[in-house]
Amino acid sequence: MISNHISLKEATKSNTADRLGINNFPNNDALVNMQSLAINVFEPLREWVGGPIYITSFYRSPELNKAIGGSKKSQHCLGQAIDIDDVYSNATNADMFTYIKDNLEFDQLIWEFGDDSNPNWVHCSYVSGSNRGNVLRAIKENGKTKYTPYEL
Repeated sequence: MISNHISLKEATKSNTADRLGINNFPNNDALVNMQSLAINVFEPLREWVGGPIYITSFYRSPELNKAIGGSKKSQHCLGQAIDIDDVYSNATNADMFTYIKDNLEFDQLIWEFGDDSNPNWVHCSYVSGSNRGNVLRAIKENGKTKYTPYEL
């Protein structure tokens, strides 16, 4: 178990990795980072939400990250980033984003696409001892993802 509510299987699940035969098992450093993120961000958020939170992406091996076209500097590859979605309807993505922003320590918090009322998902990273507290919004501009300072 990564934490009380995240299994290792859930944290490393990837249909793409399964389909392409990619090993998506984290090394010890990534496991420590995943546990730190889970304890300091995910578990307090889940307690506030009062129910399950769907994890769309947590750990990604560098090979998997490359296969899906992820950023070369993706914190997912270090076990330092998680993407969450409100599919269980316990809280909206906007509500979870705001709760993290206002109550928890984080490195990066990203309002991922969507519109002004709700992002499509929330990206959050945590780096023990060196969190920057960056709050960003991801938008598409000319077919490319652009990150801008969060302003709503």
